[in-house]
Amino acid sequence: MDSRIKSMEKFPFREIVGDPFLARMHHLDEYPEGNGAQGVPPEMLKDRELGEDFDFSRDWKMYYGKEVPGFPVHPHRGFETVTIVLQGYVDHSDSSGLAGRYSAGDVQWMTAGKGMQHAEMFPLVHDDQKNTVELFQVWLNLPAKSKFAEPCYKMLWDEEIPTVIDENEHGAKAYVNVIAGSYKGTLSLSPNPESWAYDRNHHVGMLTVKMEPGASMSLPEVSSNLNRNLFFYQGERIWVNDTLVEGLHSLKLAGDEAFTIVNGDKEGYLLVLEGEPIGEPVVNYGPFVMNTMEEIERAYKDYQLTQFGGWPWDDPGPVHEKEGGRFARYGEDQVERP
Repeated sequence: MDSRIKSMEKFPFREIVGDPFLARMHHLDEYPEGNGAQGVPPEMLKDRELGEDFDFSRDWKMYYGKEVPGFPVHPHRGFETVTIVLQGYVDHSDSSGLAGRYSAGDVQWMTAGKGMQHAEMFPLVHDDQKNTVELFQVWLNLPAKSKFAEPCYKMLWDEEIPTVIDENEHGAKAYVNVIAGSYKGTLSLSPNPESWAYDRNHHVGMLTVKMEPGASMSLPEVSSNLNRNLFFYQGERIWVNDTLVEGLHSLKLAGDEAFTIVNGDKEGYLLVLEGEPIGEPVVNYGPFVMNTMEEIERAYKDYQLTQFGGWPWDDPGPVHEKEGGRFARYGEDQVERP
């Protein structure tokens, strides 16, 4: 293996990525046709561990949902979630009364900051076909100065996220979606202002890549401190410089070296996560990520006292109107649609 490749491991559901990231999750669920109310038909739930269904031997999981799959209300403090949807729909609701529905190609950037509750549900909007859901969720740490920032979220809509088409001398194309950072001079949209990624000197990059057979792309030399991760989550094989990599592998790459990635004979799909480390202590305890254990204890006490603003919804796992389409509600009179 090329010495510039620091490690290569099998691609798991959840992975500890390293500073400034905390974790990377990959959800792929082949949900059935809906029951008319955006949930799973009751007869298909009889042998499920409802409320905690993480059975990876099955084609789909309910997670903590009991009719609609997903993650009903839960709290966060001290970090950000970046949710990158590849297939299907996600319904967002939070403790500020804000809400949204987003789907394939869209990205939600949420800063939990000083504390918020939210729900992430996977509505089965189609009653006449399967409802496949595939997404990445990336947990990005916040520096100490931003741990108590005001919570917020924003949508990066599919139509607005820059895409670079990297065509090689053979005419094969790589489609690079620039979610954060830049690629070959094309800058991403701005992340939330308290994010470590907001300062472009931190070199935080998030790219999703679709490669045609024989396509190629490159990653430039950045710095020796850069934490660079390459996830080959779908496809048959790629070459990273001269190293053959089979599908479903995670790689850590040197940040101060350049890499050329060449796809094999079938379509390939990649996720790139990279960034300069924050370089602060990290204490990750359940839904809270702080710098010290004392701050974790305070987070639990604050949550018990305030519920981070409470929960203004009638349901712990709200789903939005079936025919309502994609939207983001940032306030009573602030509704955004792509």
